[in-house]
Amino acid sequence: MRRREFIALLGGTAATWPITAGAQQSDRMRRIGVLMNLGSDDPQSKVRIGAFIQGLQQLGWTDGSDMRIETRWSMGDPDRARRYATELVTLAPDVILADGGTTVGPLQHVTRTVPVIFVNVTDPVAAGFVDNLARPGGNTSGFTLFEYAISAKWLELLKEIAPAVTRVAVFYNPALASGRGQLSEIQAAARSLSMELRPVICATPATSSAPLPHSQVPLRTAACS
Repeated sequence: MRRREFIALLGGTAATWPITAGAQQSDRMRRIGVLMNLGSDDPQSKVRIGAFIQGLQQLGWTDGSDMRIETRWSMGDPDRARRYATELVTLAPDVILADGGTTVGPLQHVTRTVPVIFVNVTDPVAAGFVDNLARPGGNTSGFTLFEYAISAKWLELLKEIAPAVTRVAVFYNPALASGRGQLSEIQAAARSLSMELRPVICATPATSSAPLPHSQVPLRTAACS
């Protein structure tokens, strides 16, 4: 299975290169490696793997018939991710699906030839997984969860709704890559709109076992004139 064919069945988020669909069958048994960031008993794992298999079937591929899926579970453990990345590459798969940012780096470390397609990655450019969104480069491509440029549009929309606004507070969690990425775009937009921006950190205290309401929200804004 060629890499672009593989990407076609993973649609739904922002792809980092053009997509073409249509699996082409052959007599050779194809092999797909899957490195999951979660555990095999995690409910999200079952949903994701189920959707993945269903997508393959819709394209005419059946596990155990014309292709074989090799799945490994890193459970968020860096050592397991590195070990299973090496194990999957040793199997010489046609392509590897990397679920989560912690699985991509280990795979890139052990192969620069086997196509690696990532999903559930917040900022692949900042993480160094791809050169840029338009032209990923190398053997790695996939899907990102956020389009940060939209964050600047929020500020522009706020200015249109309330032209008199000159100062804006942005609540964000610096521990989240998505929050940092969105804040950067808003800061750039604030300069062009001649608005004063005040970033306000909103994160979970290290001593607390219970997250604050905003701890899982990358960014929020508030305005005053």
